[in-house]
Amino acid sequence: MKIGVPKEIKSDEFRVSMTPSGVSELVSASHSVYVQNGAGEGSGFSDEEYLNAGATLLATAKEVFDISEMIVKVKEPIASEYGLFKQNQTLFTYLHLAADKTQTEFLLEKGIRAFSYETLEVNGRLPLLEPMSEVAGKMASIMASVHLGRYHGGNGLLIGGVVGTHRAKVMVLGGGVAGKAAAEVAAALGADVSILDINAQRLHYLNDVMAANVATLFSTKETIARLLPEVDIVVGTVLIPGAKAPKLITREMLKVMKKGSVLVDVSIDQGGCFESSHATTHTHPTFVEEGIVHYCVANMPGAYPRTSTQALTNATLPYIKDLALYGAAEICTKKPLMISALNTYDGVLYNKAVGVAHGIESKIFL
Repeated sequence: MKIGVPKEIKSDEFRVSMTPSGVSELVSASHSVYVQNGAGEGSGFSDEEYLNAGATLLATAKEVFDISEMIVKVKEPIASEYGLFKQNQTLFTYLHLAADKTQTEFLLEKGIRAFSYETLEVNGRLPLLEPMSEVAGKMASIMASVHLGRYHGGNGLLIGGVVGTHRAKVMVLGGGVAGKAAAEVAAALGADVSILDINAQRLHYLNDVMAANVATLFSTKETIARLLPEVDIVVGTVLIPGAKAPKLITREMLKVMKKGSVLVDVSIDQGGCFESSHATTHTHPTFVEEGIVHYCVANMPGAYPRTSTQALTNATLPYIKDLALYGAAEICTKKPLMISALNTYDGVLYNKAVGVAHGIESKIFL
């Protein structure tokens, strides 16, 4: 198969969808890989490394799209890329369609055979989302700590405090991979952490493995409302695979929070779990509403592209190899677990949650 790796052009995005070692494996399996010049530079991979791995370098994204049967990306296509796609081309990337009706309609109109990293499910896990969730979760507490500083709009509280002072109180919404990572870092920095989830089994696990300064609580509206006036940082990591994130904190609830507190919305790619959230960039990462600092960067792992690219491609490569081997037409029959990754195919939507979000009819793969 002819596989294309274009340079990511979303604002402040420096990851790349394939490392040179990944290219080498695909070439060894008799596939052809076309990499856009400079695609890996942001992650520390030179064009020479891709050439040595067996890739063909092409100067422009158009050349990559024109020659490739399958496009492998990191982030969802943006409007300026829509015209590059060919009818019925295969796409494998993060899509987050429930938060993006325009992209959904484009993929359907163009007949793109789109598979998403974030909805691929294996034994109840989301293996292609987990690496980026871990990066984003760790980042969440680091960025929250920074923006709690006075010169970033925060209330001036050092997250772990020092002897004789108060340490910050942190509430983490969601106990999945991102929430666990956020709680671990916040706890390691010395904060007083509460992690909330609706899965009792997960809470038992977290209670066993987390540090002594992390409390595990069952998540309810009442619990969130009770804690909100006391906390200095809220990290939102809730996820419903493929669907819009639920709004756990409303604009009205911001009024009871301490001025200069920080909200970090890790769920922003899926629409955000705070009503007041809107997507931001690494260049302009925050905004203030009701005196509360909001950090809602839509591609958080892009801040650490070297680590993120390596972690992502370690996870995606086996599935890229399968998709290249069988093609979009046969992959769901040969590898049924890929049905969960299938979002659109030749003008048909196969993700029910996306259909519900946008009022578009969806079908079940048979």
